[in-house]
Amino acid sequence: MAKDLHEMRHILAPNGILRAGINMSNFLLVSSRADDGTPLGISPDIAAWVADDLGVPCALVPFDRPGKLADAVSDDVWDIGNIAFEAERAQLIDFTNAYVVIDANFLLKPDITAETNSEIDDTGLTIAVSERSAYDLWLSDNFTKAKIIRAPSIAAAHEMFSNGDVDVLASLKPKLLEELAAAPSYRMIDQPFTAVRQSIGVKKGQPQAVAYLNRLIARKISDGSVARSLKTHGVTGKLTVPSL
Repeated sequence: MAKDLHEMRHILAPNGILRAGINMSNFLLVSSRADDGTPLGISPDIAAWVADDLGVPCALVPFDRPGKLADAVSDDVWDIGNIAFEAERAQLIDFTNAYVVIDANFLLKPDITAETNSEIDDTGLTIAVSERSAYDLWLSDNFTKAKIIRAPSIAAAHEMFSNGDVDVLASLKPKLLEELAAAPSYRMIDQPFTAVRQSIGVKKGQPQAVAYLNRLIARKISDGSVARSLKTHGVTGKLTVPSL
């Protein structure tokens, strides 16, 4: 075991510190900040657990967009990247199993009659989405007729929808439920169009590291650490803990 950890420290923290890239734009993963500005949430907790298991300090490397985190994989600025799995990103990044899953759904204006996710594409509606989010990449790969309008952030996509600039809003289900509470005339399609799998990413070609991280994730799910983290950060019920 000690030999395995020594090898993992060499692979994942060669400089004696674990640099963990985190996506600051996802309010479910980084839900608040400490008084000193330190990001708090399940994503920082996951990074801390990995560092603690390795026996090294943890340094969070914040990114304001998930796409920027993914783009930095070859820049040697992070050792692990807490980011959603997506096929396009998997060309350069190897991903672990998910530690939490987030549903992504469509929200419709009252005059839009579509009843299913496929109808939204088939009828060529306009969809606002947060640029280069995992669900944006999914839509790019799977929708061919709808017009996808990309906003620079989740908040900007929601504002675009609220302003009437598009027919449909694609976003994370918990955020859409907030929109519904404020404007009951909107309608959400209950069936998610995709599920966002929040994972740990490492630079391509490190299968031992992925296997190690998968074991750690399974342990943290099994012992209740992930569920307790969600409760601590007030996101229980908004994120789903995967079954083992």
